[in-house]
Amino acid sequence: MHWPFCAAKCPYCDFNSHVARQIDMDAWQKAYLSELDRYGRETKNRVLNSVYFGGGTPSLMDPVVVGAILDKLSDHWRLANDLEITLEANPSSVEAGRFAGYRSAGVNRVSLGVQALSDLDLRALGRLHDLAQALTALDTARSTFDRVNFDLIYARQNQSLDDWRAELQRALGFEPDHLSLYQLTIENGTAFGERHRRGKLPGLPDEDRAADMFFFTQDACDAAGLPAYEVSNHAKPGQESRHNLIYWRGGDYVGIGPGAHGRLTLNGRRHATTTPLNPVAWMAAVGETETGELQREALSAVDHAGEYLMMSLRTTEGTDMKRFAAILGKNINRNKINDMADLGLVKTTPDHLITTRRGRAVLNALITELLPD
Repeated sequence: MHWPFCAAKCPYCDFNSHVARQIDMDAWQKAYLSELDRYGRETKNRVLNSVYFGGGTPSLMDPVVVGAILDKLSDHWRLANDLEITLEANPSSVEAGRFAGYRSAGVNRVSLGVQALSDLDLRALGRLHDLAQALTALDTARSTFDRVNFDLIYARQNQSLDDWRAELQRALGFEPDHLSLYQLTIENGTAFGERHRRGKLPGLPDEDRAADMFFFTQDACDAAGLPAYEVSNHAKPGQESRHNLIYWRGGDYVGIGPGAHGRLTLNGRRHATTTPLNPVAWMAAVGETETGELQREALSAVDHAGEYLMMSLRTTEGTDMKRFAAILGKNINRNKINDMADLGLVKTTPDHLITTRRGRAVLNALITELLPD
């Protein structure tokens, strides 16, 4: 469930987010429920394993809207006994009463966008919260929900390896169950992207320093009992994000809201769905044509296999090679696998192709080499 609104646009963010002064919560609730009904009719009685409220800033949603969405689910799907329901939140929008409302509505996991444990860096990242607010929000989340993740960004401007060591050790000192640790990337179409193009974004680490930060992150999280289960995600055993694992394992998911993507297997074919990016356009489409989809495309075997390879190689469990072959009709190129294994970038088991720690540091290059023609 994509909620597209934020209180402000972060300069590094290339997600589909929009700043709006007023939001008609009733209208958005109606649109979301309409889309749930439409997808429910197509996928009746499948098992629903997870719900993820992403954004944007879903913690700006009225808890009543969240509750109405969650109440609708059992009309169409069988709910897993361990249904995971995650809501993303920014520290600047956290209120104890609102969090209690989300918990009462059924949310059982929160992902908190802390991003940095430094007031100076939070300002540089364009965040609306300061460190004190972040720590208060983290305490509120942990006292309200059983499962809490928080995000940090590293390889920031003027950040040394020693700076990141100290910051990550402080974060691990909070004894989290799950951490999402992302290297800052400069994306086209963002404020940072434009500044970087004009040479106005000094102090970014070079590739060697960024790699050192990546490897330190793996070592420190391993030592703290939060091993990586995906390139940027670390968790205690059993605390992995089930929702994100569905993406990385190539499962089916419905994408609702402006800019949301979905993947659905219908009549034996895997389909990709997209929606309009603009919130007004999406709302109009739902109201006028009773579908928020912009496009639905049946994926070719090559595209399906390539997508599965790209997602699964991000994880420490790797790519199920028999499944890949079943999708594509042929195996991954064994000579390329052997060459990468000789370089220490991948390893194989009888069933899986797995990137090593070194391989995950250069993952994009590996995927490009292994993608089917």
